[in-house]
Amino acid sequence: MAEQRPPEFKHLMTTSTEQPQSERPVLYGGQAVVEGVMIRGRNHAAIAIRREDKSIVRREIDLSGWSKVRARRIPWIRGVVVLAETLTVGMKALSISAAEAAPPDEKTGEPEEFGKGSMAIMLFLSLVAGIGIFFLAPLGISWLVENAGANEFTANVVEGAVRLAIFVAYIWLIGRMEDIRRVFGYHGAEHMAVAAHEANEPLTVESVRRFPEAHPRCGTSFLMTVVVVSILLFILIPRDPWWLLLGSRIVLIPVIGAISYELIRYAGTHPTQFWVRLLGAPNLWLQELTTRPPDDSMIEVAIDAMSYALELDGVEYKPAGATVPAAEPPGPAEGD
Repeated sequence: MAEQRPPEFKHLMTTSTEQPQSERPVLYGGQAVVEGVMIRGRNHAAIAIRREDKSIVRREIDLSGWSKVRARRIPWIRGVVVLAETLTVGMKALSISAAEAAPPDEKTGEPEEFGKGSMAIMLFLSLVAGIGIFFLAPLGISWLVENAGANEFTANVVEGAVRLAIFVAYIWLIGRMEDIRRVFGYHGAEHMAVAAHEANEPLTVESVRRFPEAHPRCGTSFLMTVVVVSILLFILIPRDPWWLLLGSRIVLIPVIGAISYELIRYAGTHPTQFWVRLLGAPNLWLQELTTRPPDDSMIEVAIDAMSYALELDGVEYKPAGATVPAAEPPGPAEGD
């Protein structure tokens, strides 16, 4: 059974995770899920979800297989691995949260999750739809513009502008839906909890609320960077022959993802540099569309997810002081 906690749980002080010098520091991040937050740690993804009865349930996803992939330590290649991991783990986290947040099965009394086959189909369909909407549709519009007499450079610029417009319009439209607005509230809470941890501030509602809802390593920033990098890269690709034009928009997606990941990673670790702040400003502005001011209950869930991620990385909490390494990290939750 997954561990449950009442909403009035005790908030604890944390500091950055203690790690051997041979290991790189963990850059914690995550995503909003259905009525909850997922935080990715070193070898686990910690999920906290608010159930219908207002309790907070914890779940985890084992990431040890992903963390052992040697390619994730190679610059310009690790971005492709991280992108694949993000899509796979993110879909699983959404499935878990949707099951936990929904009313339990009437017969078993337990949450009913999607099977692996259903998740694979949803992931495949999502990828196909994403490529069609954000890559091939703008290409088709630019092809019409080129046939109307525009030169290659103009057609490529039009393609990039249409791609950017579709991306922003898509985010704005889904943000009008009430359920998505709640997800965006949890999105803001996730950013605030991660920022509080990175600043070595207490993980309390009062402390976390002082931090902004935007974060430079946000997935929205990554997607925006992907759009901009694709515009710059595709301008350099000849539009003839047609198979090169079409193939480049699909084959170069991993390359675009890898470049974008390195840029976001650098921005996240060098936030005070002037050019990083200048170029990162549009990414932070875009997060005005994908985040909402969270209420206290959402922040509580984000804090619980952040605390759980630290625990799974081997951190023991002291209610009124610094953290110390735990003797043994907790094992996987039953059923995961």
